[in-house]
Amino acid sequence: MGQQEKVATSLAGAVSEEISASLTAVDAELARRYPGDPGTRQPVHTVYVPGDAFTSGTIRSWGDQALKALDEHAPDAASFATALGIPDELAAPVHERVRAKLEREPVEDLRIDFEDGYGPRPDAEEDEAAARAARLVSQAYENGTAAPYMGIRMKCMEAAVRDRGIRTTDVFLTGLMQAGGLPDGLVLTLPKVTYPEQVTAFVRLLEAFEQAHGLPAGRLGFEIQIETSQSILAADGTAAVARMIDAAQGRATGLHYGTFDYSACVGVSPAYQASDHPAADHAKAVMQVAAASTGVRVCDGSTNVLPVGPTHQVHDAWRLHYGLTRRALARAYYQGWDMHPGHLPTRYAAVYTFYREGLEQAAGRLAAYVAKAGGDVMDEPATAKALSGYLLRGIDCGALDTAEVARLTGLTRADLDVFASPRRGGLTVTGP
Repeated sequence: MGQQEKVATSLAGAVSEEISASLTAVDAELARRYPGDPGTRQPVHTVYVPGDAFTSGTIRSWGDQALKALDEHAPDAASFATALGIPDELAAPVHERVRAKLEREPVEDLRIDFEDGYGPRPDAEEDEAAARAARLVSQAYENGTAAPYMGIRMKCMEAAVRDRGIRTTDVFLTGLMQAGGLPDGLVLTLPKVTYPEQVTAFVRLLEAFEQAHGLPAGRLGFEIQIETSQSILAADGTAAVARMIDAAQGRATGLHYGTFDYSACVGVSPAYQASDHPAADHAKAVMQVAAASTGVRVCDGSTNVLPVGPTHQVHDAWRLHYGLTRRALARAYYQGWDMHPGHLPTRYAAVYTFYREGLEQAAGRLAAYVAKAGGDVMDEPATAKALSGYLLRGIDCGALDTAEVARLTGLTRADLDVFASPRRGGLTVTGP
């Protein structure tokens, strides 16, 4: 032991106290605006089904149609891997897990659509469809056939359809309450948001509903759909999407990018409207920065190229969807839209390949960090948090097993939760 150092200071304790007092409001503002990730499971996709097409068998039907597409166009691991370019060593485990997922939980998040996918209908018809949706969603959660997350996309807050959107929301939510209450996996999506004031108006609607039913304040959250250029850059040059998150008063759960409405809004020709267009990349980058640390998650859009027709045409569509999904995952957009049952095989193939190919490296780096063992990469606490989040997302969707992650890291699920976020909890599933 060396000589003990003599510690000396020059500032009075009052200086620190004064500085802390001057930053009290900032501390509170940071905690309010940037609470961090909510720690709940994020679905890997959202499936939209028109309000009149949704039935009690929709989720199982999507899974069966996806399995049929696999049987017809890629009946074994080798043909599936060849079609998509999956590495040989991952071909069998990915194919096996994709099939198991389609059999067990084909849809992670389902939105019953009363907007573009439903269109204008007579009021009595939409009333009945909204009430029916509430009954079917309640039954699905009661009998165990529900997706982990389910809800509706209502019409937007623009003048022409505002009253209809408000009424559909009311009918649906009231139906859920009458059927036994709001399910834990309930999600609402507000489309075509252009001004923060539209978000404020929707908050007022949800507040009124909570008060009418004696629900806790803030029980109802919602996603904001970004489909117009004005939602990214307001007339005064500010990032309107950041103001929308603030206007939601803690109720915003996600920002969903609308590929085709946004592309059309900025003048992209139909042939080039895609989630990898530079205009899309710009919009999502702004969304990502605005949402960072707020607890609001960013969701990518969709492709409208459907995997239908002869095998060579299906494979072309699959490769496109697989590539777009992998591209989004690399950019930290962990959720996207799926428009057709034939997209499910490639959604899960892309997600599972992403997590399985990085499993050993992520687990090794996290284990080394915990053991303070060093290695060829020097990681910091923020990276350990990201590594844990990566492994947890892989477990939640079925790409990874809790046991194999524990074997490689020496950590339990609870340990990973602590590293990823002190707020982490909520809906989870284990791998097959």
